[in-house]
Amino acid sequence: MLFEKVKINVDYAKANLNPEGCYATLDCYAYDVKEETGNKKRPAVVICPGGGYDYCSEREAEFIALRFLGAGICAFVLRYSCVKKRFPTATLEACTAMKYVRDNAEKFDIDPELVYIAGFSAGGHLAASVSVFYDKDFITKPLGCTPEDIKPKGQILSYPVITSGKYCHEGSILNLIGEEQDAELRTLMSLENQVSDKTPKAFIWHCADDGCVPVQNSLLYMNSLIEHGVLYECHIYENGGHGLGLCDFNTASFGWEGHFQPVAAKWADLAIDWVMRDFKPFTRP
Repeated sequence: MLFEKVKINVDYAKANLNPEGCYATLDCYAYDVKEETGNKKRPAVVICPGGGYDYCSEREAEFIALRFLGAGICAFVLRYSCVKKRFPTATLEACTAMKYVRDNAEKFDIDPELVYIAGFSAGGHLAASVSVFYDKDFITKPLGCTPEDIKPKGQILSYPVITSGKYCHEGSILNLIGEEQDAELRTLMSLENQVSDKTPKAFIWHCADDGCVPVQNSLLYMNSLIEHGVLYECHIYENGGHGLGLCDFNTASFGWEGHFQPVAAKWADLAIDWVMRDFKPFTRP
């Protein structure tokens, strides 16, 4: 396996953002067997762990990356700037990570057309933010890139924070809009209202009994995708609560037996299958 940790460099000043305390890194998990297997041009996924924009959860980082890597999908874990880092700080970092993966596609044996983004909880909000804002000037101009450089092939959203309205996760939203609670920015953070017909397709899963980030977040986003004709796949599980990760022993929090959910654990296989539908490793006559 090829593993590297790289620093994500963003010129925050170009976006009128305070760079103090900002430090994003990308853990790169890829294959180093081309001498025996040849080039495969594999799919890749940039993973955004959750944590309410307060921190990046380790349970939703390497465990997730290795699950995708084991299925033939190169994985890149983004540890983005958290705690009262005003939007679009983390989004700029995630978009920079997307560009880094594409720019290094040959090195990592990746198909640059098959780069996805995945996110959990607040990381789901970040992944969805990249998916709806990738073509906006406030993203592309500070980064000096084109929308095509950073647009995901698809978005994988796990119990995502989406709305800043009635069903919001208030802590996540406050970390994005700042202590002054900018009303205009708060409205912008309701991502169900930012979907367009150019938004990439989505794979979404959530638990109906989620008491932290209500399932309505996913339903609102899914409804917007429908209204704009964007392809999606959605799985709502009866129970499991929030923050399940892989829903297995490895990612269950200490004392959180509810995080062991064999039924909901099927999401990973389903998401991998969803990605691999786009992957055509062999040309058939």
